[in-house]
Amino acid sequence: MTRVRTPLLLVALLMALPLALTGCGPQGATRPADPGSQGGVPQIGGPFQLVDQDDRPTDQRLLQGKWTAVFFGYTYCPDVCPTTLALLGRVQAMLGPKAADWQVVFISVDPERDTPAQLKTYLSSPVFPRGANGLTGSPAQVAAAAKAYKVFYQKEGSGAAYTVDHTSAIYLMDPQGKFDRVLAEGLTPDDMSHQILEAMSGDANAG
Repeated sequence: MTRVRTPLLLVALLMALPLALTGCGPQGATRPADPGSQGGVPQIGGPFQLVDQDDRPTDQRLLQGKWTAVFFGYTYCPDVCPTTLALLGRVQAMLGPKAADWQVVFISVDPERDTPAQLKTYLSSPVFPRGANGLTGSPAQVAAAAKAYKVFYQKEGSGAAYTVDHTSAIYLMDPQGKFDRVLAEGLTPDDMSHQILEAMSGDANAG
């Protein structure tokens, strides 16, 4: 089953969107986001220090130069994570030539099991986005990245089969690594690709 996490400040910012933040876990609940904001507007994103699926040190500079869909999850997730990544794989195909200016960053909230090698194997699925960047790190590094993106996560259960309840928003970041919008749950691949192309077009017009 899934759980719903609705960061209150994020909802205040994006209340016009049909936003539902869903995580993997057995029950439903609501928790506020870390206030980390200015003037009541949450600051989504920020510095992080992680490693990628090739075990190379990686930081927030990974986001620069491309539009990026940032998604937090874990490879043992039974439902939301593979479904979301498959959706992003379809979106990538629908972007056409613009897909060269877009990337997916998948940040693990399960550093205990999600080693770089595990991420690399997981992201090799043919239905997931090609070239997706899988990031992991120490528990402290993952916690810092999650805090920067106002993502809640919590281990549920014990033993090898535990799950991790987590916020599962997809954040669209611009080529400067700044937050642009949430790609809300429930969007079709067509709707999501349209929103991304719209954001890209606005960035080009601004330039």
